[in-house]
Amino acid sequence: MMATYKVTVATGSFLLAGTMDSISVTLVGERGQSPKQHLNNFGRDFNSCSVDHYNVKAEQDLGRMLLVRLHKEPFSIFPEDSWYCNEVTVETPSGESYRFPCYRWIEGYTTVELREGTAKFIYEDTHSILLQHREAERKNNQTSFGWKAFPGAPWGLDVNTAEELNSDYKYSLTKLGGLGLQSETAVLELKLKGLLNLQESWKSFEDIEKVFWKKKTDVSEYVFQHWKEDTFFGYQFLNGANPVQIQKCIKIPPNFPVTDEMVKHSLGDHTSLHSELQKGNIFIADYKVLEGIPPNVIRDQQQHIAAPMCLLYRTPADEIIPIAIQLSQTPGPESPIFLASDTKWDWILAKIWVRNADFLAQEGHAHFLGTHLLIEAFMICTLRQLPSCHPLYKLLFPHFRYTLHANMTARIKLVGAGGVFDQSASAGAKHFDLYMKNGLEILTYTSLCIPDNLASRGVDKLPKYYFRDDILKLWAAIESFVTSIVNSYYQSDSYVQKDSELQAWVDEIFAKAFLGRESSGVPSTLKTRAELAKYLTMIIYTCSAKHASVNSPQFDFYYWMPNAPATMRNPPPKTKGTATIENILKTLPEVDSTCRVMVLMWVLTRTSSDVVHLGNYPDQLFTEEKAALCIKAFQKRLSEISAEIQERNKDLPVKYSYLDPLLVENSVSV
Repeated sequence: MMATYKVTVATGSFLLAGTMDSISVTLVGERGQSPKQHLNNFGRDFNSCSVDHYNVKAEQDLGRMLLVRLHKEPFSIFPEDSWYCNEVTVETPSGESYRFPCYRWIEGYTTVELREGTAKFIYEDTHSILLQHREAERKNNQTSFGWKAFPGAPWGLDVNTAEELNSDYKYSLTKLGGLGLQSETAVLELKLKGLLNLQESWKSFEDIEKVFWKKKTDVSEYVFQHWKEDTFFGYQFLNGANPVQIQKCIKIPPNFPVTDEMVKHSLGDHTSLHSELQKGNIFIADYKVLEGIPPNVIRDQQQHIAAPMCLLYRTPADEIIPIAIQLSQTPGPESPIFLASDTKWDWILAKIWVRNADFLAQEGHAHFLGTHLLIEAFMICTLRQLPSCHPLYKLLFPHFRYTLHANMTARIKLVGAGGVFDQSASAGAKHFDLYMKNGLEILTYTSLCIPDNLASRGVDKLPKYYFRDDILKLWAAIESFVTSIVNSYYQSDSYVQKDSELQAWVDEIFAKAFLGRESSGVPSTLKTRAELAKYLTMIIYTCSAKHASVNSPQFDFYYWMPNAPATMRNPPPKTKGTATIENILKTLPEVDSTCRVMVLMWVLTRTSSDVVHLGNYPDQLFTEEKAALCIKAFQKRLSEISAEIQERNKDLPVKYSYLDPLLVENSVSV
């Protein structure tokens, strides 16, 4: 007896998502499959944004639906036309409805199999067709997503350019156009001023302010006005572009011999360094991770890298101020300890060296390594080990949007030979592997999980630490969401242990992202639902909130170049009393180098019109109601956090908005 199925096909909503190609369908159920049927209504089908309805005949009731096969074939004389399919819905003769998520480009003339959308573990698949589909997907992905070793860094995808990527992992035309427009606009402004090719020192600090006419923000203007102040210097360790460098100092390091007498000027007459150490009011920023990295050479001129140590004090007014700076890891006559009581320009130059080190630690380690490179490895492992029907694939995949394209572009245009950093920063492409190696060696599971990170640094109770306050709320919201998903799909700890795909995924992440370093404390196996929830929280946090905390503030804090120079052209001073405005300007980056970095920071911090913010899942990979309820609760909490941040910011002279969920992107997309 013939059976009629109602088939609905949804095409993507963005530019050029539709197709002119011929589309046919085959329905596959437990009891058999339908004949291949051409999908054709009156007029054009499969336009962008369209939802098309068809009746598909089968010779019998097919039983429980398993797969939908979409056949994309030539139509008339028209050339091949790529198609972005959102999903297919099938309603059976008995009224049951099945959803088959797609959410990807279908390119060329091919047949694509879509699996019914219910999330399934491998031990839940009993039908041979589904097991074969699962295994075929895994084998295909392990072939398509091969590994490439990068010395000293996490492994990455074995492609050389973004153009080699499958269209599903490339930027949309909308995003590409937006990035190009932002870059060209900034470059044009600098060319009109004759600055972009000016290979000479800045004549004055006032000239630097004229880099951009219009491209300024309230925060960047505040930085320009206050960058010399000790209180603002300290503020940036808490709420700047690298807010995870500072830690409590329990004991003065032997290679940083600061004495009571040295810092009496900063502490006042009624206390001492020893007393403030006991009270927990002394902090340190140590850039040992930069030690031993050979500095870059730009246009035959040697650049310089320092590995400074900066001692900081929490004042009775709850301000963080610097009280002593040593510009190397080795004390001695040629490495003096600079103090707030030194001459004005000696002290400013010492602070500039710290800010240069902070720039390098932020861009290379906290940002590029700590988000971009790790997430690329997380993504590849997910594609290689977790089939698209796995609940954790459905949870994680939206958080990898555009990351591969961003990273391929960065490797060439930013950190590669001849890239922006090679032309403008003191850590260049030639020794980039050592730069990454140093950062990876200090990366730990504790440092990746922000509540543990804050506790280990002893800064969990510092006042005015808005980054900490906001990031902990976001971590808790993500953790609550992830825990609800994990507990909805894994009935007990034993289900975690017997999920062979999960265990292979965790093991490959340990091997490829962390190079099998047991000292990192990163797990290579997971045994409980709680362990799994924390691990997944770490990944989603890294993709979203963590990246927002290091990417979004870049233009605000780096626009005024003396506050965070990318390179230093003269070596650190070996004696006191030598710094002047003139030699500081000769030490700071040249005009063209400054401008290249400013353009980069402007482009990296612009928001694309097709942005997807944290908590939004336009690609509905989950089809079960229980997952939808988890997402809804997550969105509600994020909305509450946003309101709390906006209310707090009303009373702040410098608003900290980078972790407002309304501004946090779901993935690393630039």
